[in-house]
Amino acid sequence: MPSKQALVRRPGPRLAEGLVTHIERRPVDPALALRQWESYVQVLRDHGWHTTEVAPADDCPDAVFVEDTMVMFRNVALLARPGAGQRRPEIPDARTAVEALGCSVNEIRAPGTLDGGDILKVGDTVYVGRGGRTNAEGVRQLRAAFEPLGARVVAVPVSRVLHLKSAVTALPDGTVIGHPPLVDDPAAFSRFLPVPEESGAHVVLLGGGKLLMAASAPKSAELFADLGYQPVVVDISEFEKLEGCVTCLSVRLRELYA
Repeated sequence: MPSKQALVRRPGPRLAEGLVTHIERRPVDPALALRQWESYVQVLRDHGWHTTEVAPADDCPDAVFVEDTMVMFRNVALLARPGAGQRRPEIPDARTAVEALGCSVNEIRAPGTLDGGDILKVGDTVYVGRGGRTNAEGVRQLRAAFEPLGARVVAVPVSRVLHLKSAVTALPDGTVIGHPPLVDDPAAFSRFLPVPEESGAHVVLLGGGKLLMAASAPKSAELFADLGYQPVVVDISEFEKLEGCVTCLSVRLRELYA
């Protein structure tokens, strides 16, 4: 059976110092953020996901956004080389955690940069956002790592948001969803569904038609319910202040077979 393993990393004491690029900085409540993170992790567990905590990185304010540390395809973890240099110390302990789960490991090497949040997988298609945090050499190395495994790598522009998955994710049927003002090129995706809120573009597929999504997108949740899906809503307001969303708080490993 496919696995339901997820890597998570608890927020550290310097969370409020996290990077912001496309939004105004607002005060972050670290205690509330921790409670929200715990609720998020509990939702994963309640839906059958086994969670593994990556070792804390208290000197790295953005470390809670663990999805940026790697990209998974099949059982291969491609370790990122973040476009923001101050995030690179997050990688070694992420490597340790994913190796312990039995994954094969590759890595992006200089001068390539790639953030995990710039990758959207839809079946065997791997969309990669070419923008502020992922460069052309990172895209080239991504192709070299995953195309031999059967991936089709498609580069798409990202200029209006931090990462590709800040703009779009996908429903279980492969339809890509996004808030149109933040999507550079909706035509890059074979099926695109506009959603009415920015945070409505972010869903984690829990299984069985259930979609983990932010409480800040009630109209999008209603749209998904009308389509026959079951939204599972969490409040991640403190992470949204740092350009975070439901996808970037975990790495889902779905293709580890026992």
